[in-house]
Amino acid sequence: MSILLIALLCIWGSFLLFIGWAMRQPPDKFGRVMSHMPGPGFMLFPFETMWTKARAGALQPGDAAPDFRLPTLDHQSEVELAALRGKPVVLVFGSYT
Repeated sequence: MSILLIALLCIWGSFLLFIGWAMRQPPDKFGRVMSHMPGPGFMLFPFETMWTKARAGALQPGDAAPDFRLPTLDHQSEVELAALRGKPVVLVFGSYT
């Protein structure tokens, strides 16, 4: 019985490590991993706590924003944040629905 319990704890711990790794991947890769997660699996692991820690970041108020690129609305080119340095920039995150 104790060998079975140890084996289950090792499997559970390994899976926690795997999910922790996946949460630190780009969204498309994380989405592919999570698409294979069975529904009851969400109740076996502390996803909210892990997600909060994985996506917390290290920026502090006053730090420069990390550089990134986004496509324009017409998808004909990209805009790079670094190219806008020194100009007023408004970033909106969220949903309009």
